[in-house]
Amino acid sequence: QVQLVESGGGLVQPGKSLKLSCAASGFTLNYYAIKWFRQAPGKEREGVSCISSSGITFYYANSVKGRFTISRENGNNTVYLQMNSLKPEDTAVYYCARSSRCSGAPDSWGQGTQVTVSS
Repeated sequence: QVQLVESGGGLVQPGKSLKLSCAASGFTLNYYAIKWFRQAPGKEREGVSCISSSGITFYYANSVKGRFTISRENGNNTVYLQMNSLKPEDTAVYYCARSSRCSGAPDSWGQGTQVTVSS
């Protein structure tokens, strides 16, 4: 069955980096766009980034532009989110999700990984 598993979250100090992974199984990754979302306590879920199935097109929320980089390795069935210069406001549960395209709605979600940015 379709499965997305996030990993790489943790506690990190402001200004540091983390790299999240989204491991896909049960489907052919290179046919799909992959999105990253996050949800902080008491806040609505926010779209963070997306990479197209071809890996050519990227989208970033303004709040992370210039700090986060999305990438994919279809051969490893994995999509990454490199997060640099982390800020306390980046604290959230991060989810990856599958979509037919970056403009479409996700149809499968991972379970999420917690990222906490604190000194």
